Amino acid sequence: MPLMIEHIDAIARKKGRDVLYLEFFPLPDAASSHYESSLSRREIIRWLDQNSFSWEPCGDCASETTFRAYAGQLYIDVLFDEGDPRYRRLQTFLEYPDGTMRFGGTRFFVVSLEYAMRNRHHDEPGFWDSVADRL
Repeated sequence: MPLMIEHIDAIARKKGRDVLYLEFFPLPDAASSHYESSLSRREIIRWLDQNSFSWEPCGDCASETTFRAYAGQLYIDVLFDEGDPRYRRLQTFLEYPDGTMRFGGTRFFVVSLEYAMRNRHHDEPGFWDSVADRL
């Protein structure tokens, strides 16, 4: 069954705030480049579930000129606020104190609402239909 996911910038606009986002990439010595084979991704999802962090699959920031297949990206529903204990707990799990990732093949991002608003025209009714019609 097809998976319906939202772009991370659309999630930021719906939430009305900055959002947290994980992306996964294959390591050079990986047996497979498919996100489902990522041990880091599986371990992170297990931890998120065990620690009651809400998450959902998401796409990269939307582009009118480039379409990408889903590559395992995750939106994590936690406020980007260094004063928030849940954010600090997540950050401590994902990153070393120097900001490098504890998990190979993983990147941890914040997508600002300001950046996401660059694509606010994507939310207009019929926008994506008109893009598809131009293909």
